[in-house]
Amino acid sequence: MVFTLAGASVLRQAPVLETPRLRLRPHRADDFDALHAIWSEPDVYRYIGGVPATRQDVWMRLLRYGGMWPLLGYGFWAVEEKASGALVGDLGYADFQRQITPSLDGMLELGWVLAPAVHGRGYASEALAAVLAWGDAYLGAHRAACIISPENVASLRVAEKAGFRAWCETTFHDAPIRLFTRDVPAPAGS
Repeated sequence: MVFTLAGASVLRQAPVLETPRLRLRPHRADDFDALHAIWSEPDVYRYIGGVPATRQDVWMRLLRYGGMWPLLGYGFWAVEEKASGALVGDLGYADFQRQITPSLDGMLELGWVLAPAVHGRGYASEALAAVLAWGDAYLGAHRAACIISPENVASLRVAEKAGFRAWCETTFHDAPIRLFTRDVPAPAGS
């Protein structure tokens, strides 16, 4: 099932969101090398598949990021550090059509990855708060989900701080994961 936006026009690309330290912007083709470096870091892939991403994997990811927006009206943002201008990660909403039990059908999935060089600075929480505020305003009532390795303590904390609640434990690609959900109610009076 594809999540549809009731009464909202489909965005062609990610809107730019700003936080005190970060700029969340649409991905560009010239992000490729920086993304490949991030997805090749052991501290990133250890919790997401267990192997470094190939250049082809990262190129397909970059194309997927750009394609979600015109097709779905939501997607991932490139996370850029304002002070340095460096691409330090990506984060956003998706519908990955995962074959997982329990099913995520009818839910938006959120995901985030940040370069190990910026881990521990609160960037994930800062960027996720901006994206969730955008989603709460733009997407209306919805249920969001995220899947996290139980060993990824930092991401577990980010999810809980953002209001996600543990739903269940399951497996995905033969690895244990925890499913979290976050409900956004309809605005009062609607």
